[in-house]
Amino acid sequence: MKVEIWSDFVCPFCYIGKRRFEAALQQFSNKGAVEVVFKSFELDPNAKRDGNPSVYDMLAAKYGMSREQAIANTNNLAQQAKALGLDYYFDRTILTNTFDAHRLTHFAATKGKLAEMTERLLKAHFTDTLHIGHQDTLADLAAEIGLDRDEALRVLTSSDYANEVRADEEEARRIGVKGVPSFVINRKYAISGAQPSEVFLEGLQKAWEEDHPLTVLGGSAEGAVCTDEGCAIPGKESQS
Repeated sequence: MKVEIWSDFVCPFCYIGKRRFEAALQQFSNKGAVEVVFKSFELDPNAKRDGNPSVYDMLAAKYGMSREQAIANTNNLAQQAKALGLDYYFDRTILTNTFDAHRLTHFAATKGKLAEMTERLLKAHFTDTLHIGHQDTLADLAAEIGLDRDEALRVLTSSDYANEVRADEEEARRIGVKGVPSFVINRKYAISGAQPSEVFLEGLQKAWEEDHPLTVLGGSAEGAVCTDEGCAIPGKESQS
């Protein structure tokens, strides 16, 4: 069973949604049969690498609220994250373009490190408040998860994996993913947003049951069976 997760590294709900999905996956009895793939999605493809305003100023301008309201809203979001063991520091986060970060995850995927790179980038932005738009910073993060720093930097200073990022984004548009986080299970069920873990678990179970229906062996006609109408006795036409 395959779960594809479209997300962006500067999306606070993406980190929260990831944790809630992971909690659901741990409860799923067939978790060993689930392949999780992270897909690229840029919330703002035109974002500058440097020179962006603070998160509070950006939210105030984007949603027409006061700076105080923006601070209150992000504080509430930080509390939601804290309940999941995540530390958000919105007062220090650095808004930036995430295209290179997404390219780096595609490189990491070729080394079997997609999940580790995705987790490290989210933590780098929200908890460590690092500048994940800087290529040197990204190369350092790649090295932290066991990738070769020089090779990662060569990738980042080239145009490698740009097509892969664009392909993910085009795929999102094609199947109707318009926001993140978005979780697509077996290309049949979509769960949008940082839903409670129970919602993810229900989606996993439903998809699994549809892919693995029970096969009845022997048939009820040859064995004793009870239903809500009574109990059938082999060799007897009557029920008691």
